[in-house]
Amino acid sequence: MKSASSPEHRRSFILSSFFFILFLCVLASINEVRFDSLLKFGHSALSNTPSSNNSSSENHPSSVNSSSDDIRILIGILTLPDQYNRRHFLRLIYGTQTPVGARVDVKFVFCNLTKEDQKVLVALEIMRYDDIIILDCKENMNKGKTYTYFSSLPEMLRDTDENSTTPYPPYHYVMKTDDDSYFRLNNLVESLRELPREDLYYGYVIPCPSMDPFVHYMSGMGYLISWDLVEWIRESEIPKNHLEGPEDKTFGDWIREGHRGKNRFNAKWSMYNFPEPATGCTHELWPDTIAVHLLKNQEKWIRTLKYFNVTDNLKPSKLYHIP
Repeated sequence: MKSASSPEHRRSFILSSFFFILFLCVLASINEVRFDSLLKFGHSALSNTPSSNNSSSENHPSSVNSSSDDIRILIGILTLPDQYNRRHFLRLIYGTQTPVGARVDVKFVFCNLTKEDQKVLVALEIMRYDDIIILDCKENMNKGKTYTYFSSLPEMLRDTDENSTTPYPPYHYVMKTDDDSYFRLNNLVESLRELPREDLYYGYVIPCPSMDPFVHYMSGMGYLISWDLVEWIRESEIPKNHLEGPEDKTFGDWIREGHRGKNRFNAKWSMYNFPEPATGCTHELWPDTIAVHLLKNQEKWIRTLKYFNVTDNLKPSKLYHIP
């Protein structure tokens, strides 16, 4: 009987161990190939899926359902650097609206920062939301801020990449509005759908009793122009030589003196001032509203938002109970 330590037994054990280790190596190699193929497949699948980290769609949900053929609108809300709470509130208001068939970008517009705290806090806002335009001007209401806003856009939005697929113009329409106005984006988009995309001047006609958009001018609560007029403002000497005065009236003067805005649309009475206090520019809230102006306090905002049932789409959850 051979002992367990005989040379033949040791040789047999070594050969068995060698083949067993070789088998494990082959198996590991096969699995590595399979895993690598799986990773490549997964990467390929993900690369064909729109990124969920795109800051534009994340911060502007209104653009999620848009395509290159849809209406493109830039809404510039003229405000002040220190109005942090108002901007956060308006982000809620516009961030929960999702107009179909349009890309609507909402930006907050103000002049150069002048305080150290602004430089930090506004920079954080830009990093988080990317929805602020800072103009090269001294903060003002009726001394050229509106001109600087419109005239700066062509250069700001000009795409210098020759291989870019960015459409031109970057927006069909550009709006100037105030931070006390509430626009219902779906209604705004629908009102624009059949309108011209050139030489258009759109808004609420002043004086209040007038229904003729070719008389006087559009109210500063929110007026919209086509992109060709934005470029005209940048190039023309007429706006440059007439900067001071009530900004909406001054804008109307430019259009009249330049013989522009041959296509005009009066959105009255879908645009109006808040019902209280009653004036010739107000009426009660109603369903076909595009915009409500002079929402100067939280009570007026809440009454307006409740009327339009803006929280009806709140999803039920065990995490909260709102009667």
